Amino acid sequence: MSELYKLSIKEKLEGLKSKQFSSVEITQTYLDRIKLLDKDLNSYITVTEDLALEKAKESDLRYQEKNHLPLDGIPIAHKDIFCTQNTLTTCGSKMLNNFIPPYSSTVVEKLDDAGLVSLGKTNMDEFAMGSSNETSFYGEVKNPWDKEYVPGGSSGGSATSVAAGLCSAATATDTGGSIRQPASLCGLTGIKPTYGRVSRYGMIAFASSLDQGGVLAKSSEDVAHILSYMSGNDPKDSTSLAEEVPNFVEDLKNTLNGTRIGIPKQFMSHNLPDYIERNLQDTKQELEKLGASFYEIDLPNLDLSLPIYYILAPAECSANLSRYDGVKFGYRCENPKDLDDLYLRTRKEGFGDEVKRRILIGTYALSAGFYDAYYLKAQQCRRLVAQDFEKAFQEVDLIFSPTTPGTAFKAGDKVDDPLEMYLQDIFTIPANLAGLPAISFPTGFHNGLPLGMQLVSNKLQESKLLSSCYQFQKVTDYHKKWPSQ
Repeated sequence: MSELYKLSIKEKLEGLKSKQFSSVEITQTYLDRIKLLDKDLNSYITVTEDLALEKAKESDLRYQEKNHLPLDGIPIAHKDIFCTQNTLTTCGSKMLNNFIPPYSSTVVEKLDDAGLVSLGKTNMDEFAMGSSNETSFYGEVKNPWDKEYVPGGSSGGSATSVAAGLCSAATATDTGGSIRQPASLCGLTGIKPTYGRVSRYGMIAFASSLDQGGVLAKSSEDVAHILSYMSGNDPKDSTSLAEEVPNFVEDLKNTLNGTRIGIPKQFMSHNLPDYIERNLQDTKQELEKLGASFYEIDLPNLDLSLPIYYILAPAECSANLSRYDGVKFGYRCENPKDLDDLYLRTRKEGFGDEVKRRILIGTYALSAGFYDAYYLKAQQCRRLVAQDFEKAFQEVDLIFSPTTPGTAFKAGDKVDDPLEMYLQDIFTIPANLAGLPAISFPTGFHNGLPLGMQLVSNKLQESKLLSSCYQFQKVTDYHKKWPSQ
């Protein structure tokens, strides 16, 4: 039973239904692996062992009584940005080192209601700000394929936990690439749904017009199982879409026959390494064999995406993080002299360097005299990027590109160069600006490190993304590879 972690979610569900094994056995397998491996990987901040085993027992009882839930007994992990009732929720920050939420996020509630067993909370870049998972107050996360390398961020803990076989799947969030980038660097499938497809209620805010919850898992099929039950309208979230949720698992059978895929010429002008170029062409050929046809497309304002993002995201961050002042909840400095001292020292001591950097950038962009020149102009340019995509989707069904400009990089290599770090998200940010769904999927290896490619679709077309990746994964085995332990 030690290999239970390698089974897909579908295989686990079939085994649970046929009594080949129990949820307690699966859950214990993961807990044992966490104890064995995570001291070196640091993918979890909190492991809820007792609660997980209790929930697993409840799942087993429901199977015995033949009234089980859709995903009953499948162990999952939650990025530590999702509030979990009575369980520490830190967002990777000293500022929330003592925060025990009195409620759970809608995502957590929905997945609980589907029967999933939560193993705990995964490590992340502080307040989801980072591309390497080196900014967490709880220490950097290691890439299980090579521990000298980063797993990507900000959902690096979720990515590492799935890639190392420490959970079946993990929730994650994506503001500028924080699901897709670690998916690519860790050899996983990761989807950022349409903005509003998944509720943001109880998901700690970074940049509210960009943040979106999603899933990291080994395969498109596993992702489809989880996404089906975390999606849907939520009255508690004013940005939540009142749209019917497709049967993502059933839709996996859709073929690529006749699918038109665009490759933006702007993406191909970024001096890609030879191995990325080769992998892109190899993946393109496989998709063509499956029935897709490719076209060069023009997204003329695409190169504006990075500067737009690094005005809008910090601006929204500075507004959202103003609530952390040491008054109501979270970290509070000791023995403040007065209110000003309380605010100043709490924020100075409670936030890490990257968060402070982005707060300062955002505050500057929103300040009197600069609002029109920076924030307002960025919003106008954001609309141009969205319009480029709207026009492109009149000609093609999907848009194809690398997920990242290279494989995972060594820890410490880019920490002192914020701009170089920010460039790691150059291919992922545009989809966030336009509110579009996008997926990264494993497509190969280079020097022992995973490679991933990205597909973007029009709004609410997650099924198209998932089925395209599923068809690709039927004829390849990159998603079935495991790092050596």
